Amino acid sequence: MGVRSAVVVCVTSFLLGALFTHWIADSLTLWKSPVTDQHLWTAASYYSILAKGPSQIFYVLAAVVLAGGATILWSLNDLRAGNIMFDGGSIFLFGTTIVMYINSVLPSIFSLFSSLPTHQMNDPIPRALRTATLDLASNNLICSVALTGVLALQAGRFWAESGEEDEDEDFVVVEAEESQKGRKSRGKTPEISLRDDKVKPLLQRRVQAS
Repeated sequence: MGVRSAVVVCVTSFLLGALFTHWIADSLTLWKSPVTDQHLWTAASYYSILAKGPSQIFYVLAAVVLAGGATILWSLNDLRAGNIMFDGGSIFLFGTTIVMYINSVLPSIFSLFSSLPTHQMNDPIPRALRTATLDLASNNLICSVALTGVLALQAGRFWAESGEEDEDEDFVVVEAEESQKGRKSRGKTPEISLRDDKVKPLLQRRVQAS
């Protein structure tokens, strides 16, 4: 159980780190006001570098994503209430991130940013590139929040399981103390034994007296 949780946390943290690298571009378009054409061209140039990058990077990301998703689904096979609640929420958020990236982010990067038009930094940016750059920043933010939710759910699962273990240990200790007290009380109670060498003389005395 601990190994599976560690894999999920490591995979999620790795993906969050990969998303945080987009802050180079997203901070210019999502968190600065007003958004100028120079900011948009800088962000578009960053995504253009990603679109022209080696394909091996995406294969590594795909392998990491598959490892994380398979581990969460594997945890659901235990059919425990904690796994269904925490891992069910985790797989929903994890799956939402993957679906958004496959359907929105990656197609936009490869279709619009593979080749940028010749421009100066102060030139007006085309409307399609402007919209795509702003949408990429918003999608990256949503994916970051979803993955942060996965980490929060895994932390909640760890806290719940550690609380259950503490309660079980306390119950065992209390039960052991009560059993010891019961043994001591039974040890102090005198045992009454009826033996023949004591009962027969008493009966004989009563018969003679009568």
